[in-house]
Amino acid sequence: MSSVLIIGAGGVGRVVAHKCAQLPEVFSCICLASRTQSKCEQIAEEIQQKTGRRIDTAQVDADQVPELVALIQRVKPELVINVALPYQDLTIMDACLETGVHYLDTANYEPLDEAKFEYKWQWAYQERFEKAGLMALLGSGFDPGVTNVFTAYLMKHHFDQIDYLDILDCNGGDHGYAFATNFNPEINIREVTANGRYWQDGAWVETQPMEIRRKFDFDQVGEKNMYLLYHEEMESLAKHYPGIKRMRFWMTFGDAYLKHLEVFRNIGLDSIEPIEFQGQQIVPIQFLKALLPDPASLGPRTVGKTNIGVIAKGSKNGQPVQRYVYNICDHQECYRETLAQAVSYTTGVPAMIGALMMLQGHWMKPGVWNMEQFDPDPFMAALNQHGLPWVDVENDIDIDSLPE
Repeated sequence: MSSVLIIGAGGVGRVVAHKCAQLPEVFSCICLASRTQSKCEQIAEEIQQKTGRRIDTAQVDADQVPELVALIQRVKPELVINVALPYQDLTIMDACLETGVHYLDTANYEPLDEAKFEYKWQWAYQERFEKAGLMALLGSGFDPGVTNVFTAYLMKHHFDQIDYLDILDCNGGDHGYAFATNFNPEINIREVTANGRYWQDGAWVETQPMEIRRKFDFDQVGEKNMYLLYHEEMESLAKHYPGIKRMRFWMTFGDAYLKHLEVFRNIGLDSIEPIEFQGQQIVPIQFLKALLPDPASLGPRTVGKTNIGVIAKGSKNGQPVQRYVYNICDHQECYRETLAQAVSYTTGVPAMIGALMMLQGHWMKPGVWNMEQFDPDPFMAALNQHGLPWVDVENDIDIDSLPE
């Protein structure tokens, strides 16, 4: 049995806390902390009503290492599960090093003042975590996270060589709002409006935002327009599977969503550069975030399903192979279990499972690691057990031949 500290009380934090509370034999003590303690207390009350378990709550500013250190020293967890903002990854990692505690997150570090994300800042912690005898598991969400494990599973069981890899993320949910984001609006809009990139022949090829589109028929969701984006798991997968000739990431968006984004961009509401307004500095995208619905509030009104998976093409024993591994998740089923919609659920469940892998010793090695660097089998089994069952099928779809 182990004690964990969960930092972050948004939609994903809610799911992580609920799922950890369902496994008292592993997560014997749980503390949920956030800048706003009342959010933690609300989640704690939900958990007590559903499971009868009491979890602790705390207030912490995750930008401040001393505050984090004091909280960790008081709670004494074996592991910190970071589901706060990506801007706060490094301060939380610093606090874990100072207090001798293992670390896990779901998204890689992003500088607050620059719209980009990559692993270099966190990979730089490798030697410090290794020397301290501590483990940091990076990107234990769905994408990144499960998609990395899907790739490792395919490589272990179906391929000698993967030549082409496509990651497909479809949210077929409908929340009824004219515009809302399914996770932190600031992160979501920065991610979607950035230039796209894909990996080909050992180098990155850059595209304009939403430049490349294909129409794909997703199981139990239907036909959706999906767009080529850059996504962080491709960076680690390209590093750890250098034989992949081409790797792409696709995400679905509706026309109304894209029209709103176009307007926001045209009038500068997606900017991260501060402007002066009535004698004070404001960041436009943060102002926009304040106007939009809180993603954590979307659960009761979101209907439909998500479908996220990986299509791989390559060879085994000299013969061509193509496989498709994916998960389908129902928004309302997720809400009934955890009071959160499926986008939060599909990130929060893998965070709990990553913690499970570490605390049970399936994945435990000092240093800083990405998901695909470990044996995928125990994680894949846990997905089936804890709410994210997957399908593994032969597949002959040629994405490049699909209609635009």
